[in-house]
Amino acid sequence: MLFKSFSAAVYGIDAYLVEVEVDIGPGQPGTFNVVGLPDIAVKESRERVKAALKNCGFDYPGHLAVTVNLAPADMRKEGSAFDLPMALGLLGCQGTFFGKILEDYVFIGELSLDGGVRSVRGALSAALAARDKGIHNVVVPEANAREAAVVEGIKVFAVKSLPKAADLINSPESFAPVSVDTRQMLSEAAQYPVDLRDVRGQQSAKRALEVACAGGHNILFIGPPGAGKTMLAKRIPTILPPMSLEEAIETTRIHSVAGVLDDSRGLVGTRPYRSPHHTISDAGLIGGGAIPRPGEVSLGHNGVLFLDELPEFERNVLEVLRQPLEDGVVSIARAALSVSFPARFMLAAAMNPCPCGFFGDPTRECHCTPMQIQRYVSKISGPLLDRIDIHIEVPAVKYKELRGDADSESSVAVRQRVMTARRVQQERFASEKKIYANAQMPPKLLRKHCAISAEGERLLETAIQKLSLSARAHDRILKVARTIADLDGAPEILPRQLSEAIQYRTLDRSYWA
Repeated sequence: MLFKSFSAAVYGIDAYLVEVEVDIGPGQPGTFNVVGLPDIAVKESRERVKAALKNCGFDYPGHLAVTVNLAPADMRKEGSAFDLPMALGLLGCQGTFFGKILEDYVFIGELSLDGGVRSVRGALSAALAARDKGIHNVVVPEANAREAAVVEGIKVFAVKSLPKAADLINSPESFAPVSVDTRQMLSEAAQYPVDLRDVRGQQSAKRALEVACAGGHNILFIGPPGAGKTMLAKRIPTILPPMSLEEAIETTRIHSVAGVLDDSRGLVGTRPYRSPHHTISDAGLIGGGAIPRPGEVSLGHNGVLFLDELPEFERNVLEVLRQPLEDGVVSIARAALSVSFPARFMLAAAMNPCPCGFFGDPTRECHCTPMQIQRYVSKISGPLLDRIDIHIEVPAVKYKELRGDADSESSVAVRQRVMTARRVQQERFASEKKIYANAQMPPKLLRKHCAISAEGERLLETAIQKLSLSARAHDRILKVARTIADLDGAPEILPRQLSEAIQYRTLDRSYWA
């Protein structure tokens, strides 16, 4: 006898529907074959399904041969989300559902040996795939219910055990779909435990941070240990504009597929902040694996990727950042498939000025030789430094600033100015696709939106010649100057704004002179 149901498999951050065909019939008794390019986790489903059926009091047809086909059979299937539809298919083959046809249901869930339904990755993507294919009912584990219920236009049912799933099929009217208020979820999730007010002193670094957030620019902090570089970086999300619902759903999809989503919230409402250790591999940073998974650059999508101790990262790891910094997307090709992950993030990095950390410090002596400093700094390539728009020195905090009573600005106050500048940029790029901030401005728009006066031309020419800046650095200066002008409410770029932008580019050229 044959019974069919639908499930979903993740491909990149998207999902596609999988038809789960279960057949029992004559053959070698006790055999349980899964076909359709399953990975090891899918093949092991047979043991979980057998135990779950028996421990829940259902019959398992051990005297017959079981064959499960996952269609389309030419696409790789991975994960444990097929446990639930397989078990229901076996029950359907034995007449448990009284001839019901499950064409309007998608089932996902991992089974425990006692019949419980555990959470799986990619529930939000599965719900979106079901809606796109015109299927109106999605059955998910309780832990994934809030996540999947974010999708409008479908009914999401939460089950905590295999018997409950069987009851849902036989008596759907006795189950209420999960309902969530996405706006309220987003509001509840958008809470940050830190504030820019916590950082003492460092007014120039805070100004640079405000400029970076206002235009979506990458930033590099250079300073001795304990100066507050990491503290500043952790507060970047608090002054970025709040996430829109579309951004929250897209970010949630990535975190769900990667298996790092907080099930209790169901929606990522704060800007992601990712800070990988410097021992990370290129695959861990960019993403990869036999079946590619999102890396740190994708987990930081719509948020911040912070690389502390930048020169300590392997050179080949840093170089793979070039594509996502330019394109905002990561493409990973394998022999059997090729996937793309979104990776539009703001890069923040921090480094010491030398191996000991005290080069240029007026209070502590640096013991590094010029050769050691050169070798340390050369770990960061010129092309990568060119892609970081703002380089700012973060000196050691003076005692009076550390212990003073002066109250610095809160994240809320700075965020208001950032949001005002972002609104100006949204109006400027309203007719452009996928451009939301000055940092994303392509070269063809520079002359249109970054015109400067004759005095500004002379200033920029002098800076380019004396500092030996590249063509890419020239473009970055204009973009940063445009952002500073937006913060000042100026329609044109003034020489003082251009001068400030140039100051943010000189650090990598003159700091070690």
